[in-house]
Amino acid sequence: MPGHVKKSTGPDPDPSEYLFISPEQKRIDQAKPYDPKRSYWAPDPQEGFVECELQGAKGDKLVTVKLPSGEVKDFKKEQVGQINPPKYEKCEDVSNLTFLNDPSVFYVLKSRYQAKLIYTYSGLFCIVINPYKRYPIYTNRAVKIYMGKRRNEVPPHLFAICDGAYQNMMQDRQNQSMLITGESGAGKTENTKKVLSYFANVGASEKKEGEKKQVNFLNKCTIM
Repeated sequence: MPGHVKKSTGPDPDPSEYLFISPEQKRIDQAKPYDPKRSYWAPDPQEGFVECELQGAKGDKLVTVKLPSGEVKDFKKEQVGQINPPKYEKCEDVSNLTFLNDPSVFYVLKSRYQAKLIYTYSGLFCIVINPYKRYPIYTNRAVKIYMGKRRNEVPPHLFAICDGAYQNMMQDRQNQSMLITGESGAGKTENTKKVLSYFANVGASEKKEGEKKQVNFLNKCTIM
């Protein structure tokens, strides 16, 4: 897998840049101009959707918006959607959005991806966008961030889903399954490898008596 972060023989690199939003970036996001009555998304042939300013309505079916280029254009009401407040900028779970429309979901995924945050939750699901680069977010150092943590205590990551399955199996004594799906080249095989590596790390961290637990877990956990 190609990547700009090369492997080294020293300590694992700090994964924070690829997992957490920096305080400086949060301040920039919160300062973004926003008008709860006028900030909307409009269709765009190049970008898919662009931010625009609502000018008014024409009857019950049409709305007039001002595009970033300055052009004023009419769209059907169902073609535009409201933009979410700045507090949802790069939000970790798109199901929490106030306005759950297609442009808003795509925007969150795009903005997080551009910030090197490739994992995003969508309710019970975890969405990953393949960066086609090697980010240092699957190292032993990254594993320790998620080990024994609840999903809402750590940033979105495949490891959070893995640890949830592990804890449910160990505490509730119930079999666990994980469904990894996507188009060709999306990274299904790579993510499956990361799941298995996480379980191996968790099992290796157990005391001597935990060896049997590790074997039982790998036998009971089914990856589809």
